[in-house]
Amino acid sequence: MAILTFDNVHKGFGQGANRIEVLKGISLEVQQGEFLAILGFSGTGKSTLMNLMAGLENPDRGSVNFKNKPINGPSPERGLVFQNYSLMPWLTVTGNVRLAIDAVFPRMAAAEKATKVEHYIQMVGLTPAAHRRPAELSGGMRQRVSIARALAMDPGMLLLDEPLSALDAMTRANLADEILEICQKGAKTCILITNDVDEAIQLADRIVPLNPGGTLGTPFIVDIPRPRNRDQMNHHEGFKALRAEVTRFLMDGGIEARVEGTRQLPAITPIHSLPAAVKTASKARVEKRFLDFSQLHKIYPTPKGPLTVVEDFNLKVSRGEFISLIGHSGCGKSTVLSMAAGLTSISKGAIKLDGKHVEGAGPERAVVFQSPNLFPWLTAKENVAVGVEKVYPRASRQELRDVVEYYLERVGLADSMDMPTHSLSNGTQQRVGIARAFALSPKLLLLDEPFGMLDSLTRWELQEVLMEVWSRTKVTAICVTHDVDEAILLADRVVMMTNGPQATIGKITSVKLPRPRSRKALLEHPDYYAYRQEVLDFLEDYAHGTNPAPKPAPKPATAPIAAE
Repeated sequence: MAILTFDNVHKGFGQGANRIEVLKGISLEVQQGEFLAILGFSGTGKSTLMNLMAGLENPDRGSVNFKNKPINGPSPERGLVFQNYSLMPWLTVTGNVRLAIDAVFPRMAAAEKATKVEHYIQMVGLTPAAHRRPAELSGGMRQRVSIARALAMDPGMLLLDEPLSALDAMTRANLADEILEICQKGAKTCILITNDVDEAIQLADRIVPLNPGGTLGTPFIVDIPRPRNRDQMNHHEGFKALRAEVTRFLMDGGIEARVEGTRQLPAITPIHSLPAAVKTASKARVEKRFLDFSQLHKIYPTPKGPLTVVEDFNLKVSRGEFISLIGHSGCGKSTVLSMAAGLTSISKGAIKLDGKHVEGAGPERAVVFQSPNLFPWLTAKENVAVGVEKVYPRASRQELRDVVEYYLERVGLADSMDMPTHSLSNGTQQRVGIARAFALSPKLLLLDEPFGMLDSLTRWELQEVLMEVWSRTKVTAICVTHDVDEAILLADRVVMMTNGPQATIGKITSVKLPRPRSRKALLEHPDYYAYRQEVLDFLEDYAHGTNPAPKPAPKPATAPIAAE
């Protein structure tokens, strides 16, 4: 039986020429007890759709009904959990949950209210923190309070508006499993807004994609039996097939090539390029060791004595190679990258680039950080132009302009070049950062979790942008990431680091998947999940904060060995 229905719903904002139609012709039925995931890119209208379900917005046309009655406003029957926690900072965990119960059950006896509060706090695992205030809690704990508060209203439907997107991957996975268990025990209808394909498949009975332009796509039925073991999904053929199908739909419908290709890159030489004669003479020497990390150490002084963060890091990188550097938090990935950029001093060992020691920062090494680090009062074009004049001192004004506009066009910003960057979204700002890095024509591109602050579908889009631009330049690159799929998608080799302190290289995997690459093509490649499992197995070995004990060497064969 349908508990929630949308009938030809339209919703827009603004007036006249400034009006934006967000949702168009939405028709949807949600069944009693169903777990539905609505999946889509940022800006497709997912939160507007959720606000209509919650009664926080009204449709312009069409109807939204709950239990066969029009939704005219918020109701405790529909519990809402937002992406941000919306907690009262002056109240404890108990006080925040009690607030919801007081509002919904004003005539309930005080003792019964206290029992109810205690029950839901225990349900989300926060009994030891019941008397703490939100400022004393981690992000995952605060979101648990939000869930307990929503459940305490005893809603028939739980509405989850990207409740896990601000959390780290491990907390996100654990809390997702807890939400599913709570929903199943209470036989509640759940609607989850998300941009994470794996999360949708793990939790939902049905996935409904929301297209750019505000229309619904064809639903995907998730017929993988429950319980779904997260660790076994990498081997489940149904999971892999559905993941590829959903990804293909999203990539085809949501990631459009916004590259026009009207501008040409001028034939100008950056100052950090070697003269032709020198380049020819040194080619054989540095081609295979273009970037050379040799016995690299980073040691910090502390009151208790020297602390070795990175120890004996050795890596030879060929010209034009793309390296992904992956490992758990605190393993020294960003420290290695920072030393390569010349932003952090080297304690012992050396880094050589194109035969020369790295000593301090320089324009031949471009860095893209997790945060775009743009000048907010400058336009996109002006931000990319910063430093370009110094790199191309002999270029004309027109040639410099052509360099800047070429790379902005390549990252899909042909129509946004003159917009001030403070008015751009996080994803668009990161496009500007990528364009700026490539415009410096660096010998080495260093990427420090460049997409870490973005939602997963925007990450996909910018990964495609990065690969498209990189394929034209073949610049030597190192990308620090914690995302296994991203590491494999981008890299020629995945370098895995052990846990810190004294972190070093634990394993290197060569990724022999065809280029040019796209996410949807790789998900269908027969070797992709073998590479993924290899990296996952390494990370699992190091998942608990300590380096695992060495595995025993295999016993020698007992059979006699014939003399030669």
